[in-house]
Amino acid sequence: MATVPDQAHFSRQTMNNNLVPEWLSAEHSTGTSIMAVEFDGGVVIGADSRTTTGSYIANRVTDKLTPISDRIFCCRSGSAADTQAIADIVNYHLNFHKMEMGEDPLVQTAAHIFKELCYSYRDDLTAGIICGGWDKRSGGQVYSIPLGGMCVRQPFAIGGSGSTYIYGYVDSTFKEGMTKEECMNFTANSLALAMFRDGSSGGVIRLACINEDGVERRVLKGDEIPRFFEG
Repeated sequence: MATVPDQAHFSRQTMNNNLVPEWLSAEHSTGTSIMAVEFDGGVVIGADSRTTTGSYIANRVTDKLTPISDRIFCCRSGSAADTQAIADIVNYHLNFHKMEMGEDPLVQTAAHIFKELCYSYRDDLTAGIICGGWDKRSGGQVYSIPLGGMCVRQPFAIGGSGSTYIYGYVDSTFKEGMTKEECMNFTANSLALAMFRDGSSGGVIRLACINEDGVERRVLKGDEIPRFFEG
């Protein structure tokens, strides 16, 4: 004789499922705003600091500027777990490369390792990367590796969910030959605009300048973040 399902059990199960917040099972995401700009002698990179789990803010002071070697950094957007794993793997490869070659790795080398990983596992990973840094052969360089694993060098690059709000601003404001401070202000203003419009971006603005002398980092907090019209 077939058993009759317990209607009360189904009702309790449905009620329990409805009571569980969606962020408990959602993936950690650095749904984000990231940016990098080349200048004569180095690069400036920047990012917001918000990590979300669905609509829940899991971390409001995340550091999305991840060092890959002494003068090469990456900006991470997409799945926090995926991008952290990729950055660790690239760092591992570059350490071996440095030992074998006896010199610091090239920015192009790091970018192409990112490209190989992102392309080879494009169906399994959610990772958008901006790789920026300085080397003695080509100076400051910025490479964009978006979802899917393409790799292209650009004078500046933006990424993440907040980038969709600022394409017009960066296209109209960018000019070749900007100084380090101009690039710092350009990056800070762009990220501030993206953070205001994008609900998945927020927190503080982290900036880093990478050149032959090393890495200089800044954090813009609260009242230091540029303000614009908030209509």
